[in-house]
Amino acid sequence: MNSKMIANGIIRAVVTLLLAALLLYALYLLKSLIIYIVISLVITLIGKPIVRFLYKKVRIRNRVICVIITMLLFLIISLGVFSLFIPLLIAQSQSLSLLDIDQLKINMEHLMQQIVDNLGIEKVPPLDVSKMLKAIDFPGIINSTVGFIGSFGMGFFSVLFISFFFLKDGSKMLQSILALISRSHIEQSEASIEKTNDLLSRYFVGIILQIGILFVIYTIVLLIFGVQNAFIIAFLCSLLNLIPYIGPVIGFGLMAFLTMTGFIGNDFSTVMLPKTIYVMIGFLIGQLIDNFFSQPLIFSNSVKSSPLEIFLVIIASGTLFGITGMVVAVPAYTVIKVVLKEFFDGNKFVNYLTKNM
Repeated sequence: MNSKMIANGIIRAVVTLLLAALLLYALYLLKSLIIYIVISLVITLIGKPIVRFLYKKVRIRNRVICVIITMLLFLIISLGVFSLFIPLLIAQSQSLSLLDIDQLKINMEHLMQQIVDNLGIEKVPPLDVSKMLKAIDFPGIINSTVGFIGSFGMGFFSVLFISFFFLKDGSKMLQSILALISRSHIEQSEASIEKTNDLLSRYFVGIILQIGILFVIYTIVLLIFGVQNAFIIAFLCSLLNLIPYIGPVIGFGLMAFLTMTGFIGNDFSTVMLPKTIYVMIGFLIGQLIDNFFSQPLIFSNSVKSSPLEIFLVIIASGTLFGITGMVVAVPAYTVIKVVLKEFFDGNKFVNYLTKNM
């Protein structure tokens, strides 16, 4: 091997790295669009059986009408889910309006004193609830909330628009993509699509089962301890579990907050605090069941990936694309693994990565 070949190899490696860096940067800049497309593909995967049912069983022979009906069903279900939270917001607003800050300060100081006495600590600075509340940037929270609602609304209707055309012209788009692929790779491409549909279908069925199990556990716990709006709180906290790692933490804090505000007006040390602790124990039991039963079952039967793989992929996707990236990381990674398996089956690294598929 002469110096010219070595130089050419170095140049090719540098160019490859630069192109990879540019690709990653482009993906970062287009992260919102990519997330919309991925979510739209998920909705398309769910909506295709409905369109097929309307076309073949109900005998609506106009495919566009079938797609419109499917999208209307999705819109109605989405709005129905959002409307569930209106009574919860009203109830929590009414509860917070009854909050006595002075009494809360006394209760918190009394609780801190009990903890200090039990731990044998000599002196702890007094807890100033008033300063804590003043430190909260309420205008900033309101501005952030308004910004989030605006971004969410734009994203929601963008996803609806993209999903409509995916459902309407999905077959034509697929044929156009396959037409760009050489004939020698057509069979591999079709196998990739079939395998992806199979794995993702099993994954989403598993996710629905996971949310359902958590919803039942949370609902039972909340009803046992008489928490208001138990069904809505349980549904919201179980949905948050879709966000890997962060979701359960947010759900824990949210359930604790909603439980405590639901008991405002009752005695702090004998009702509010004990019931909140019991509910949190029930929440943790639900998480243990999810971590040791639901998630291993879902990941082993669908995405065929190890826990370490899943963890690294979720962290990387979350760093690049935020919370939404964390949600779509696992299905997107599954698609990538299927494509690698079909097109680069002879590669040692790919074989190691996809050995369970």
